[in-house]
Amino acid sequence: MDEKTQEILSELRNLYPDAQPALKFSSPYELLVAVILSAQCTDERVNKVTAVLFKEHNTPEKMLELSQSELEKYIFSCGFYRNKAAHILSASRDILEKYAGEVPDTLEQLKTLAGVGQKTANVVYAVAFGGDAIAVDTHVFRVSNRLGLAEGNTPAKVEEGLCKAIPKEEWSKAHHYLIYHGRRVCHSQKPDCANCTLKEYCKYCSR
Repeated sequence: MDEKTQEILSELRNLYPDAQPALKFSSPYELLVAVILSAQCTDERVNKVTAVLFKEHNTPEKMLELSQSELEKYIFSCGFYRNKAAHILSASRDILEKYAGEVPDTLEQLKTLAGVGQKTANVVYAVAFGGDAIAVDTHVFRVSNRLGLAEGNTPAKVEEGLCKAIPKEEWSKAHHYLIYHGRRVCHSQKPDCANCTLKEYCKYCSR
């Protein structure tokens, strides 16, 4: 890890010592569903929806008691509800039929589930199973590019760069640090550069 990356991570660690997932869940399955719902939706909204949904439908078996239209009514406010409902039901079916009712604990197997791409797989693998992974959402993508931690025009490129720049044992924590900084300081439209303690490294701030 080069000196600049080390300094940035050290500052992020100091700023957000308690960084952790914002989604509320009590099992790998609940996390998987919550992450699918979080696409193009705030974690706050997802938590409100799952607080109701998970009261009676928090396992693959219980989720499949719902029809597509019934599930859509629960998750309507999360947006893209038709696709998300279809993915959740299909993934639930796969978990029962292919993985004996348990959410798989490897990246390769997770990505075989409907609606589970690289980002979702990385989140579930790292958070639910303690794996080493960096999930690149919009916050991680933006902050990484601005700070020069990893530059790229796709999430895959940024993930590749971050994995090279940051020690593997710090991938999961770094993911949460970058999300917190993106939410609290380095906003998309109006970043709070005046109060950012990392602005000396930032390409956006120096423009």
